[in-house]
Amino acid sequence: MRQPVLLGKPDTKRAHYLGRAAREAGLHVLFLDWDSWKKDFPEGKVFLKIDPPVWDSCFLGQLGELAEDYRQKLRELGSLAKKQDVRFFNHPEAIGTLLNKRECKDRLRRAGLAVTEELPAPDSMDQLLEIMELHQVGQVFIKPSCGSGAAGVAAFRRQKRTGQMVLYTCARQTPEGDGLINTKKLRRITDSGQVVSIVEKILKLGCVVERWYAKAEYQGYSYDLRAVVQDGKMDFCLARLSEGPVTNLHLNNHPLEFKALGLSGTVAEELEELCRRGMEAFPGLRSAGIDILLEKGSLKPRIIEMNAQGDLIYQDIYGENVIYKRQAEMIRASI
Repeated sequence: MRQPVLLGKPDTKRAHYLGRAAREAGLHVLFLDWDSWKKDFPEGKVFLKIDPPVWDSCFLGQLGELAEDYRQKLRELGSLAKKQDVRFFNHPEAIGTLLNKRECKDRLRRAGLAVTEELPAPDSMDQLLEIMELHQVGQVFIKPSCGSGAAGVAAFRRQKRTGQMVLYTCARQTPEGDGLINTKKLRRITDSGQVVSIVEKILKLGCVVERWYAKAEYQGYSYDLRAVVQDGKMDFCLARLSEGPVTNLHLNNHPLEFKALGLSGTVAEELEELCRRGMEAFPGLRSAGIDILLEKGSLKPRIIEMNAQGDLIYQDIYGENVIYKRQAEMIRASI
């Protein structure tokens, strides 16, 4: 028998609801805190699930440093398996690859999967406008290569005829004007000077730029999907409805059960097949949250991004806790 271990932070919903599911399944899962995991790591055979560290900084300029620190911890965990008999729920290498949006999308593209189109990454607003003109694109998403929860994400639109710009983002300039903070509150900015200043600062974080697609709609809202896929099965799927371009639920957007969309069986099958193949592109990945766009009109599914630790869905944990109950089953079968 292996000792099941959860590495994370105490008093988080992740730890609480996986722990509840494990107890209901008759499993004793040892908890390790990121602050002391090295000295507390158990000896012998281990089956390890890695939850993300908690980042409490609101300064977007620290995203790269925090992500690199996490990658280093993941490398250490990967090396640990060479010294001790440790197996992983999600392998540290797979988690690290999905941390970087560009690396993740590159692998999905090489696997021949439908993803949202990525444009060349510019260094300035002038370059961004040139790239948009070259590709005949009037609106794009700009995202830091590393980050989650819409931190630093911006939806940018420029009207070609008038030159009018609009930016949707949770990023706000610091009072000194020398950096950006994540406010977790979406704003619509139309002042061209502010738009240019904020976009220039976001681009300096190291970004991916993607075509902004028209999304499928439901009762006047546009939406995309968050699917949680585990061992090749879609265990949960939620629509995220929004009046604007950014759909993250913590921005007061609206969740809706996938079945309530009334989509055809063909669309559902295409969606599940895309998710299944997306998981297969990353060896060592057993569970992931996958964000999917359905194009307006055709309903063609495209992967927006993947998160190797995207298993926390409030609509699930406050309901049947399906995702973590399934994880408890997966852990039981692996020890």
